[in-house]
Amino acid sequence: MRLGVLDIGSNTVHLLLVDAHPGGQPVPFASHKRPLSLVQYLDQDGAISEAGQAELISFVLEAWEFAAKHQAEDLLAFCTSAIREAANGAEVLQRVQTETTVQLRELTGAEEAAMTFFAVRRWYGWGAGTILDLDIGGGSFEMAMGGDELPTKAVSVPLGAQRLTRDWLPDDPPSAKSVKELRKYIRSTLKPHIKDFLSLGVPTLVTGTSKTFRSLARITGAAPSGMGPFVRRELHGVDLGLWTQRLTAMSAADRLYLPGVSQARARQLLAGALVAEAALEAFKASTLQICPWALREGLILRRLDQLVFDGPLDPPRHVTARPAAASAQPAVAK
Repeated sequence: MRLGVLDIGSNTVHLLLVDAHPGGQPVPFASHKRPLSLVQYLDQDGAISEAGQAELISFVLEAWEFAAKHQAEDLLAFCTSAIREAANGAEVLQRVQTETTVQLRELTGAEEAAMTFFAVRRWYGWGAGTILDLDIGGGSFEMAMGGDELPTKAVSVPLGAQRLTRDWLPDDPPSAKSVKELRKYIRSTLKPHIKDFLSLGVPTLVTGTSKTFRSLARITGAAPSGMGPFVRRELHGVDLGLWTQRLTAMSAADRLYLPGVSQARARQLLAGALVAEAALEAFKASTLQICPWALREGLILRRLDQLVFDGPLDPPRHVTARPAAASAQPAVAK
């Protein structure tokens, strides 16, 4: 079946279409995305402005038409911290459903971490042992660890790269004082959670998911994305430390000359590097592997499992040219 997953994130809105069947590996068919920073549309009260809502609704309709054009049979639609933490998030979700009939599932931070971990486990298999996965988004940072398909512990903290850049690094390039203060804030935010993770033992494998980790690995020497998903990519703590120092002295325009850095993410790359550096130090991990699967793949795989073991909550349906019903919702671990 052709399955669509619509991801309303903090940096981009992204529709991914895959050809998949229960027990098989999802194969990407087509992708449609647009840079849309909903965080930039927040007003003084923390609510998404009318302009931001209009941009979001425009893309949801555009994504639906794209899915219909390519004969998607089912559509999973979800949102993460950008809407979850907005003061008017519930109203925005209701408006999207009213004007597009697409029902966005609002994932909690723990659900987001768990579903990303689920994808990582499926990618590496049982032979990977106990996995610790780290994921840096635009609005939040997820950590999940365990030896099963779903994590024993999953946590989300407000350390997204875009959020930190907006709140702590207003200058470009940033001042030494702002970088120092941000380092301190990141460590203090992580500290209450690290002890609980360390009580689970030492992970066999430490992984990184998200575009931020892929970009950091790329600038430190990892293979480019064009070489495909099966090439082993790693991010070493020593290299990360060196590049974090370099990034503090670079403007966003200068970072665009680095391999794997897009214009949309150049400004927030330093904040992401600071989070990655602090996390590796806290977990005493010298290296992490870059996993090509993350949240979207986790939701797809969970949906396929649901079709096999439980039957669909709602029957799979063709995505028609005009939205006519609320989208089927994925089963998400509590």
